[in-house]
Amino acid sequence: MDVNGYSDPYVKTYLKPDMEKKSKHKTSVKKKTLNPEYNEEFFYEIAQPELAQKSLEITVWDYDIGKSNDFIGGTTLGLGSQGERLRHWLGCLQTPDQRWEQWHTLTNQLPESSAFAP
Repeated sequence: MDVNGYSDPYVKTYLKPDMEKKSKHKTSVKKKTLNPEYNEEFFYEIAQPELAQKSLEITVWDYDIGKSNDFIGGTTLGLGSQGERLRHWLGCLQTPDQRWEQWHTLTNQLPESSAFAP
C-alpha cells in the first residue's frame, strides 16, 4: 500500500513450468484503488492433454514508480492445489469449452518457484 492509503495493483499470470514469454501475461495497472476490477482475459495456446501437467500461478503486485514493486498476494491453480482452487482447476480440465470465473483468496506468500520479479 502506498503512503496515500491506496495501491496501484496489477496482476501477473504464469502457466508453469514453461519459462517462455508466451506463458506469462500481465494486466493493466489500476491506479489508486484497493478494489481493482480488471475485466481482462488471457488465452494460452496449449493442447488439452498438456494442461493437466501445468499450473496457473496468479500474483498481484503494487506498482511503484522509481522503486521495486511490492508483492500483494497470490495463488496457484493446479493439480497440486487444494479445496476450491483444486475444484476450479479440475472444472477447467473437465469442461474446457466452458468459461470459468471464480474468486480465490490470495496468500501473502510469494510462490517459491515464481518466475516473476516485480
